[in-house]
Amino acid sequence: VQLQASGGGSVQPGGSLRLSCAASGSIFSINTMGWYRQAPGKQRELVATITWGGRLNYAGSVKGRFTISRDNAKNTVYLQMNSLKPEDTAVYSCYLEHTAGDGMVYWGKGTLVTVSS
Repeated sequence: VQLQASGGGSVQPGGSLRLSCAASGSIFSINTMGWYRQAPGKQRELVATITWGGRLNYAGSVKGRFTISRDNAKNTVYLQMNSLKPEDTAVYSCYLEHTAGDGMVYWGKGTLVTVSS
């Protein structure tokens, strides 16, 4: 399984970005996809997850500003990020977990999001 993320970049505070992550390969249908981020000098933290059935989970710091969604037909997960703050600056990485079957977890290459004036 391979994951390809895109959509990172630089934006001013208050701006928006949309990240995408497309998975390909032998993907079990029962899976969870999501995003983690790691800021310089900080530990990696969970941003948001979405199950195959659409159950959502968000970190408290992004609730109300970020929206995760997925297109199961395309095996793609999206992260719409609004009202961005400088503290959202980080490398964002997508993942896919086979929550049934072999239990494997796959990671995409991170994409940098920089929020700065």
